Amino acid sequence: MKKEIFENEFAEQENSILENSEKQIESVIELENVKRVYTMGETQVYALRGISFKINQGEFVTIMGPSGSGKSTCMNMIGCLDRPSEGVVKINGRETALMNEKELSVLRNRTIGFVFQQYFLLSSMNVLENVMLPLRYSGIERKERIALAQSALERMGLQDRMNHRPSELSGGQKQRVAIARATVTNPKIILADEPTGALDSETGRAVMNLFREINRSGTTVVIVTHDPRIGEASRRCIKIFDGKIQSDEM
Repeated sequence: MKKEIFENEFAEQENSILENSEKQIESVIELENVKRVYTMGETQVYALRGISFKINQGEFVTIMGPSGSGKSTCMNMIGCLDRPSEGVVKINGRETALMNEKELSVLRNRTIGFVFQQYFLLSSMNVLENVMLPLRYSGIERKERIALAQSALERMGLQDRMNHRPSELSGGQKQRVAIARATVTNPKIILADEPTGALDSETGRAVMNLFREINRSGTTVVIVTHDPRIGEASRRCIKIFDGKIQSDEM
């Protein structure tokens, strides 16, 4: 029953953004025959075994798989947090293996907004200061950083929580702060790792609605999850198993 409710709730929203997604043809994420091998002593662990796919600007995509499937390694490739052992990863047209650490850091900051299951908000800062952080790394003046962070929080309905510490917020509020932080730089890509995993079902649906709203503006949204409800409710779902793409369905 919960699965059916989840799917029905987002089916109409998916249809409403389909036309906009199809108009966007620019490929912002490209993986071509990507392999990732980790060496542990004398043992080699194959996390990815030659996966290939493209994601265009404006798409809403779920990457789904069980624990140990390789989906987290795939997320790290997209997020420029790791490099392939073989193959090509291109983000916004740039091949990550050819970039140095400084260039990768700039690409992450300007192109990708991250949302994590555990939020990763700094307890020593209030909500507004947490959302301002990515802007600081972009070299934006403090006055403009404040204005942009306030606007991002207002879009999340958190205008009355800006001076609160993370410890004073509910799980849903923390995730909305994390989404505000991810979107404040107006990135091309939102990359979310199990964004509803620590939330109850009602709050999880509200968070998914926020991602839908973000996607309507043309931002590419990629959600990495093990939850089949999210995968099956998405317009496109890439399923990974044992380091390989099991299916790529639209």
